Amino acid sequence: MFQTEFEFTLPKGYLDPEGNLHRKGVMRLATAIDEITPLRDPRVKANPAYATVIILARVILRLGALQEVTTGVVEGFFSADLNYLQNFYRKINDLIPEEKSAKTPQA
Repeated sequence: MFQTEFEFTLPKGYLDPEGNLHRKGVMRLATAIDEITPLRDPRVKANPAYATVIILARVILRLGALQEVTTGVVEGFFSADLNYLQNFYRKINDLIPEEKSAKTPQA
């Protein structure tokens, strides 16, 4: 069976307004529309880096006991967790280039 959902644990965790810490979550594989939709968003037009926030809010299915993961939740992530999730996203979606072999050409 093809795996489309992946569990993760945030290094720091998201601290919600009530003071609850949420660390364990599930992210799904991204689809083309997940990467296209943010391009239409005025927040991305004003700040292209905001696309990351929108994409993560779309692909994170669960985080702790939260009912949903919104852009507001992603905006509240600690930098270490945002970096972790960006790398995790790249890894599960095969966006990390494989290291080129260090073979020397034969003469």
